[in-house]
Amino acid sequence: MADKFAIITGASTGIGFELATLAAQDGYDLLIVADEPLIQSAAQDLRQFGTEVQAVEADLSTLEGVDALLDAAGGRQVDILCANAGRGLGHGFLDQAVDEWRKVIDTNITGTLYLLQKALKPMVARNEGKVLITGSIAGYIPGAFQAVYNSSKSFIDYFSDAIRNELKESDGVTITTLKPGPVDTEFFARGDMLDTSVGQSESKSDPVDVAKDGWSALMKGEASIFSGWKTKLQGTLANITPASVLAEQHRKMAEPGSGKE
Repeated sequence: MADKFAIITGASTGIGFELATLAAQDGYDLLIVADEPLIQSAAQDLRQFGTEVQAVEADLSTLEGVDALLDAAGGRQVDILCANAGRGLGHGFLDQAVDEWRKVIDTNITGTLYLLQKALKPMVARNEGKVLITGSIAGYIPGAFQAVYNSSKSFIDYFSDAIRNELKESDGVTITTLKPGPVDTEFFARGDMLDTSVGQSESKSDPVDVAKDGWSALMKGEASIFSGWKTKLQGTLANITPASVLAEQHRKMAEPGSGKE
C-alpha cells in the first residue's frame, strides 16, 4: 500500500483514465469509478504501475452512487480528488427527453457537488489536500444544441471559483479547475453528436495532453487552466463577445447534421 491515495471519477476512458495513469505513475493508490463495466478493465491496465487500484461501478448522478464510492474508500485519507465525471447531450432542448437532461444536471452538478462537499470537509479539517475539477470552455459559451450541458459546465466553472475563495484560509487545500475544449473521447458518441461539425472535427485535443495539463496545474496548486492555447484564446474572446454571437457560433458546431455540410 502506498502512502498516497487518489480518487478519480469518470476514469474508464478519456481524460479520467489519463489522469488515473498519471496518478499511478506518481505512486498513488487509486480508487477509480465510472458508471460502466469498462472501469474494471481500466483498473487492470492501471495496475501495471505497481500501486493498488480499486474500481467501483457506480452512477454518480445519484447520491447513493456517490456514497457507494466513498464507502469503498474505507475511511482512508484522500490526498487527491479528481472530480472528472461528466455527461454530455446534443440536440435541441425541446427534442431532449426529460430523463436525459436531468441525467446531465444530476451528473455534472448534483453528484459533483455532493462528492466535493463530502471530500473537502476532511481536507479542510486537516488543512491538506488537492482537488481537480473538470470544467470546460463550454461553460463560457451559450451552447445552442448543447444548452443543458454548456450551462452545467458554466455552473461548475463558477462554482469552483466561488468555493476556492470560500476556502482561501485553508491554504493547504488547493482547488484547480481544468477547462478543456473539445477532446477526442467518447463524449460525442455518448451525447449523440457524431453527425455534428464539432463531433467530426479532427482538431479535437488529445485526452493525454489535456490530462497532463490538468495534473501539472493540480500539482502546482494553480487555480485553473485552459488546456491548449486555442482554448485559452476562446476563453479570452468569450469575455468580450456578445452572447448572441457566441450562441450562433456554437450552433454552427453543434447543430445536428452540421458535420455533413
